[in-house]
Amino acid sequence: MDDKWIKLIPAIDLIDGKCVRLTKGDYGQVKTYGEHPVEVAKHFADMGFKRLHVVDLDGAKVGHMVNIKVVGEIVHETNLVVDLGGGIQSDDDIRRAFDNGVEMVTIGSVAVKCRELFLDWLHHFGAEHIILGADVRNGQIAINGWQENSAISLLPFLSTYIDEGIKYVLCTDISKDGMLEGPAFDLYKEILEIFPQLQLIASGGISSIADIRKLEQMGVSEVVFGKAIYEGILDLKQLLA
Repeated sequence: MDDKWIKLIPAIDLIDGKCVRLTKGDYGQVKTYGEHPVEVAKHFADMGFKRLHVVDLDGAKVGHMVNIKVVGEIVHETNLVVDLGGGIQSDDDIRRAFDNGVEMVTIGSVAVKCRELFLDWLHHFGAEHIILGADVRNGQIAINGWQENSAISLLPFLSTYIDEGIKYVLCTDISKDGMLEGPAFDLYKEILEIFPQLQLIASGGISSIADIRKLEQMGVSEVVFGKAIYEGILDLKQLLA
């Protein structure tokens, strides 16, 4: 698939230094995949992918990074441009992420709980390096590894940070995540109709190349997918052809 317009981003989610996938963000529904995360990342790089989305699920759950050593190994043993999310909730966390070679960070909980700190990071590191994480359950933002609902509605949340200069938003409809039943097309359509300037990254539910093509036609800039690769549902060779 020609990704000159839409960028294709495989994902690695980490628990205890291992590759896992959750279903609907439920830590009680964990499936572990056998290969070491570095080997999985090398495989993605060998296939021709340029980007990688990594989520420290342990970090998201406890509120500080846990798997940064593995992330650093991925960065230094591949040529992938890595963006990292999960557990980045302090100045020390974000410095450690960038010190380990991460190019971009995805920030959700801090943007909800500590607006001033998020804006400090945005203005200090720049909009090219900060992705706003917008994980949605029933139209409201969820935080802390999707364990807690914030009661903040998605669209006003996006508006306030777009006004501050945010360019990239990674939006996951939690009800779609890991279900392999297609992404939240209606949600992404609504976001792009209101914020056409946004570089929107879709995540959750990707199950086919047809899903990706439809997202591209809608104006989605990038797409993150994981389970469909690990389960062999998406053919990587066809995807990158």
